[in-house]
Amino acid sequence: MNLYQFAKTAVYAALAPIYRFDVRGLEDFPKEGGVLICSNHIHALDPPVVGILAPRPVHFMAKEELFNAPILKNLIPKLNAFPVKRGMSDREAMRKAIQLLKDGNVVGLFPEGTRSKDGVLKEGLAGAGFFALRGDAVVVPTAVVGPYKPFKRLKVVYGKPMDMSSYRESKASADVVTAAIMFEIQKLLDANK
Repeated sequence: MNLYQFAKTAVYAALAPIYRFDVRGLEDFPKEGGVLICSNHIHALDPPVVGILAPRPVHFMAKEELFNAPILKNLIPKLNAFPVKRGMSDREAMRKAIQLLKDGNVVGLFPEGTRSKDGVLKEGLAGAGFFALRGDAVVVPTAVVGPYKPFKRLKVVYGKPMDMSSYRESKASADVVTAAIMFEIQKLLDANK
């Protein structure tokens, strides 16, 4: 068992009794090929929760500062995280994400860019559409339906994959694609209240 699998199992064992996960949509999750998970963001635990409940290993961008921390710098890359410089366009992180998708991996992204304090889905940033168009992958819209309250059910819904080929062929803008992704996330949220 590699470190990623070990950590996934350990985090699941720690969180599952507290949040009593209700996971939906795994039957539609692509078994192979590049997948961009795009999820709403309501809590600091969203990345590990979305990651441990997905049926395939997920790569997440993490703030660059974590890769300089003494203990974390060697650990984080083994947990499928890669650094991103916040507050600027980080071309290296963008190339890394696109290459992971083109190589048939799963990349997780929170298009809102930050947590929603009131739980209402905010407008998505164009980066989600950019990765969806350039990454040669399908998009799996995902909804985390809170709240994160101990011993209450926490629902995570992986939606049906969105094929990006028609957007690529029509040369749609990243903003248009992001809006389409956010629309699908909102539909999942509305259907699973």
